[in-house]
Amino acid sequence: MNEPQTKLWIHIILATRGGRQLISNALESRMQNFFHDLFMEVGCPLRIANGMADHIHLLVLMNHRRSVGEVMRKVKGQSSRWINQNRLCIQKFAWEPGFAAFSVSESQVQKVFDYIAHQKDHHTRESFGEELKHITYLHNVTGAPGAASEISLSAGDSV
Repeated sequence: MNEPQTKLWIHIILATRGGRQLISNALESRMQNFFHDLFMEVGCPLRIANGMADHIHLLVLMNHRRSVGEVMRKVKGQSSRWINQNRLCIQKFAWEPGFAAFSVSESQVQKVFDYIAHQKDHHTRESFGEELKHITYLHNVTGAPGAASEISLSAGDSV
């Protein structure tokens, strides 16, 4: 093969700094468009972005020429800067330093897409802390150094 043959779907979760409830519905809608354009710019098509006031889920098709860490540094930095420069949030906006990222097999892409699409309904039954704990457990990363379970959560949540 002359070129790498890859298809790497990644489910990414970003949390607001300190679990602050900063993402309004209006901001989320604008963020979805911003993320779409930004991920396309780095060659990683975004399939869906959706979340809650304190976190957002992304389903991304990774480019084999980019690492997840490299893409997330750019996405988090540019999105925070864009939100703050355009005064789209009533407080200074920032993401938590970490992020969660999990591989998704092709056979599970639609299931993850549906899960992300129904975040508002899902969180009537489960807190973000419970959700993150469940997802990290499913991916067998709970307690691993640097694992997603170390993302700071809002007060009262623990993983």
